[in-house]
Amino acid sequence: MVSESEAAPIHALLVSFPGQGHINPLLRLGKRLASKGLFVTFTTPQNAGKDLQNASHIVPDKDIPVGDGFLRFEFFDDGWDEADPRRKNLSEYVVQLELVGKQVISQMIHKYNDSHNPFSCVINNAFVPWVCDVASEFGLPCAVLWVQSCAVFSAYYHFFHKLVPFPSDSNHHIDVHLPSLPVLKHDEIPSFLHSDSAYNFIGQLILEQIKNLSVPFCVLMDTFEELENECIKYMSKFFLIRSVGPLFKNPKNTQDSSGSDDMIRGDLCVKAEDCIEWLNSKALGSVVYISFGSIVYLPQEQVDEIAYALLDSHVSFLWVLKPPHKNLGLQSQVLPDGFLEKTMDRGKVVQWSPQEEVLAHPSVSCFVTHCGWNSSMEALTCGVPVLTLPAWGDQITNAKFLVDVFGVGVRLGRSLYQNKLITRDEVKKCLEEATEGSTAQELKNNSLRWKAAAEAAIADGGSSSRNLEAFMEDVKRMASGVRASTEYGEITR
Repeated sequence: MVSESEAAPIHALLVSFPGQGHINPLLRLGKRLASKGLFVTFTTPQNAGKDLQNASHIVPDKDIPVGDGFLRFEFFDDGWDEADPRRKNLSEYVVQLELVGKQVISQMIHKYNDSHNPFSCVINNAFVPWVCDVASEFGLPCAVLWVQSCAVFSAYYHFFHKLVPFPSDSNHHIDVHLPSLPVLKHDEIPSFLHSDSAYNFIGQLILEQIKNLSVPFCVLMDTFEELENECIKYMSKFFLIRSVGPLFKNPKNTQDSSGSDDMIRGDLCVKAEDCIEWLNSKALGSVVYISFGSIVYLPQEQVDEIAYALLDSHVSFLWVLKPPHKNLGLQSQVLPDGFLEKTMDRGKVVQWSPQEEVLAHPSVSCFVTHCGWNSSMEALTCGVPVLTLPAWGDQITNAKFLVDVFGVGVRLGRSLYQNKLITRDEVKKCLEEATEGSTAQELKNNSLRWKAAAEAAIADGGSSSRNLEAFMEDVKRMASGVRASTEYGEITR
């Protein structure tokens, strides 16, 4: 029997769906685990891996020191050429990914089982629920990182188990009453749960993970207890839930002095442009930051209205106007003639930005956002009020909570599904409400309270810090059992 002092370090395999909103939080978790002494292998398909390498100078198959541990990237071929037109159809791609991914992850586990550093546990995110089954076949403990809010988790859980009524074809406009949560109107639940959603299959994919929650021993969440206390308490009746967020925020005591932690990012888009020097030239709390994430793509007409509102309002702004995703086949958005020239003294337009640094900058006054959960957590943790313009999915529910529950936002729009153009006058009015006067001050005060709560959660002794330590202890305990079983030949696969 190998003694504990001679055993290889705890080795965690993290498997991510190849989307930026999935890779980012799982990679952040991987860095946090590595900083505490784990050896972490992060894997996702090669098509996303190439973008990661280009954006963050990541070198695959190399052990990268992070804090007291190491992080390693291994990317795999998903079986389709990079230019394969089927990549544009997400419903086809998720089937292909499962077909190939099960084989690849099995082979990877075999490879490391035959080495001096076998895997001790597996962690996946919700778009690859089959990973839990592969881990179970090898007797490896598995956990899921839920990359949306606990409120959204509750919505999917109650929908899947038919515990409360939801909108249906026969009764489309009913309110949804979830335990421990405020009432959600029909257009405030995750849009993928509507039968007429153009992306209903994404909802079905997430529900597959809900269906499969008997396999993982733990659900990790990128949220914190103080933010969603009652919901986390209620849902913990059904599963072991450990809230470990905000994952993007590094506790000061675990910051890697070499700086390698900061260099490793989950960006898949074009390389971020340097905006910080420009922000340094602006007055405190004077800049409106506008960004709609890596996937949401506004109609050209809406871009025009936002642009004209900025012209009329005279606020300073930093606007991320990214090119469309390569698989969408869309034309790049354009700005009105003369817009850049007329705003050159107070505005900056970029294709991509280092959002975490931007939101933390003292010159930023508010954030016009699509309300993805990553962006929502970053805004809350940085103490920045928001203007909410959600598109689909959980963004719609997040917007509800940012405005009506957390008290940090002004509602700019309800969803892109409404096909409702938000006029320049409406945009200007909301910008003024979020940046001037008593409402703006109230939003800022609430935002700063959540910032303090988030920082306390990840600090030594905070709720998220304790939950991460408890998760580490769970993994170490179960890893000892797996090693013992392996030595006695009980795991034969």
